[in-house]
Amino acid sequence: MEAETITERDAQDGGAKRRQVMDGARAAFLNAGFDGASMNDIARAAGVSKGTLYAYFDSKEQLFEALIREDKEQQAERLCAFPMEGGEPAELLSEFGRRLIEMILRPESVAQVRVVIAATARFPQLGRAFYEAGPAYGIRRLSEQLEAMSKRGALSVANPAIAARQFINLCCAEFSKQVLFGVMETPSQEAIEANVDQAVAMFLKVYGPARAAE
Repeated sequence: MEAETITERDAQDGGAKRRQVMDGARAAFLNAGFDGASMNDIARAAGVSKGTLYAYFDSKEQLFEALIREDKEQQAERLCAFPMEGGEPAELLSEFGRRLIEMILRPESVAQVRVVIAATARFPQLGRAFYEAGPAYGIRRLSEQLEAMSKRGALSVANPAIAARQFINLCCAEFSKQVLFGVMETPSQEAIEANVDQAVAMFLKVYGPARAAE
């Protein structure tokens, strides 16, 4: 009955109450981390009662996992929210790479990764949820485009999934590690674009149309 009540309530307010809970949870987790944020803290940040909180989620772990999945799915959709069909490989890869770096280096994205890493040792399902909803989605979407470009002769990629991971690592590995561990601040737009240009050039040397013609 409770589930039906919540469903009806969400339908009536367009999901506004659940959004209020999720926004409060996001603020609490980013402020105090997974272990530091209690359900009381989350309820306070969301401006709801603990009863309302538990009506939507049975536990803090369930709430955090739902938040991770929602955030990463939205980020992944934004990452691919540009025409990806039929374009030139260099243009598509450059746009994808730039969007990817800008997305993962946003302060709130970096903070979320730190929270997930800290929680994953005790709750491995949280790490899996983060990976499946975010990185794995991006790899899958990019690999689909690499396969399509290979079929029309614009690239020569035998294993699109591996190639997608390689390109993403070329774009992000160094910047993401340094920012994640506090070694550097968010790089400038010029540095991001230069890094993406280098990644695209290296990728096309291996998988580009010149090799397809060899």
